Amino acid sequence: MRCSSMLLHHLRATRRVPWKLQWPCAVGWFCEAMAMARRQHVTIFTTASLPWMTGTAVNPLFRAAYLAKAGDWEVTLVVPWLSKGDQMLVYPNNMKFSGPAEQEGYVRRWLEERTGQLPRFNINFYPGKFSTEKRSILPVGDITETISDEKADIAVLEEPEHLTWYHHGRRWKNKFRKVIGVVHTNYLEYVKREKNGYIQAFLLKHINSWVTDIYCHKVIRLSGATQEVPRSVICNVHGVNPKFIEIGKLKHRQISQREQSFFKGAYYIGKMVWSKGYTELLHLLQKHQKELSGLKMELYGSGEDSGEVKASAEKLNLDVRVYPGRDHADSIFHDYKVFINPSTTDVVCTTTAEALAMGKIVICANHPSNEFFKRFPNCHMYSTEKEFVRLTMKALSEEPIPLTEELRHELSWEAATERFVRVAEIAPATPAKQTPSTSQRFMYINPDELKKNMEEASAFFHNTISGFEAARCVFGAIPNSLQPDEQQCKELGWSPQGL
Repeated sequence: MRCSSMLLHHLRATRRVPWKLQWPCAVGWFCEAMAMARRQHVTIFTTASLPWMTGTAVNPLFRAAYLAKAGDWEVTLVVPWLSKGDQMLVYPNNMKFSGPAEQEGYVRRWLEERTGQLPRFNINFYPGKFSTEKRSILPVGDITETISDEKADIAVLEEPEHLTWYHHGRRWKNKFRKVIGVVHTNYLEYVKREKNGYIQAFLLKHINSWVTDIYCHKVIRLSGATQEVPRSVICNVHGVNPKFIEIGKLKHRQISQREQSFFKGAYYIGKMVWSKGYTELLHLLQKHQKELSGLKMELYGSGEDSGEVKASAEKLNLDVRVYPGRDHADSIFHDYKVFINPSTTDVVCTTTAEALAMGKIVICANHPSNEFFKRFPNCHMYSTEKEFVRLTMKALSEEPIPLTEELRHELSWEAATERFVRVAEIAPATPAKQTPSTSQRFMYINPDELKKNMEEASAFFHNTISGFEAARCVFGAIPNSLQPDEQQCKELGWSPQGL
């Protein structure tokens, strides 16, 4: 008691707490301050992993690496583990891993090759299953249990709606002190293109708002192309692989020395499915073949619609060739001058950012998903088909403007991490002082408490219905995904009783 009295007297003397502070508040504030003295733990949960070259595998990996590199946090990346049957459906070139350790080694080597360093962070795995209907990986069981309570400070949910649609288990906000969602995907735009799409989109819009509200304290939307959800802000918190910036610097040196730096014309690279811009691109090329005469263009991509895209391209009178997908950093792309990307389903197109980083001219739609790129002088946006034709022909006849150091930095993962820390409000800081309660507020109904109670009830309802197999299947969950099966437990080295 004597020690506690001395502590409170010192805090008061230094004006760190008010004189009327109650004992429980003083002790609570002191304990929180002591907890903040250690480095906070940031856990990043995502919906995909390398070698699947998709945005939700690559971008969270870079986020984990650059947060760890900053040195202010302990960082863990949590990715899905797929059994061999699903690995064959998802991973390219028949790549398979016998266990998580083997896949972790692959991920770390891939990262080191692209950044030239290997920041210290942990990689954990949760059980997942691949949905052929949704073309995505869905969590199995309660994935919050992959992190101990002692490390449950800050959770970052990459694709929060995706991770929580069928979540059954501990509530994210109860497990973690702060939960930040990062919206990667414009799900509504994809759903609208399906049968009865507008009805499905209406339902999905409300479900997404519901689950992000009850499970996230704050949501970061990469652009205005995403659905608006409660407590959300718009900020592009993604950067590009450092290799693209180095390629851009090389091109800058060649231009400054008056060397020819771009030998090829126009190209597009992206997953070869119609919804990824190929519908819009081939429509524009087909409709304006006369005005675009002389255009030579190459399309690179692999996907379910590759055959149809190639057949449609062959019908054009233009010189348009289709090739299998490659890594965008491949040397084959270095000498293209113009990147044409008419896609409007992306949230922030990674390949557009990569092309700008490499010093290329970009032709893209005037669309909310491209808002971040308006500041770049080499990014030309069209609002009409006539503008598309004019800007394309103009780009082919001129040279790109070299990027300034400031704009090049804006594309980097260092800048993206700075933006993320700022908008997520996770910078290391002294905890806020607590306001003491007073007897005059005995009958006062706090609106925040009322909202919290309603939110708790809503979360309880979601957790209840997500625990019924029939209800889960009606809403599109993978059957028998409430708990990992025996094979997954064996591969992950877990007890069959659960996590």
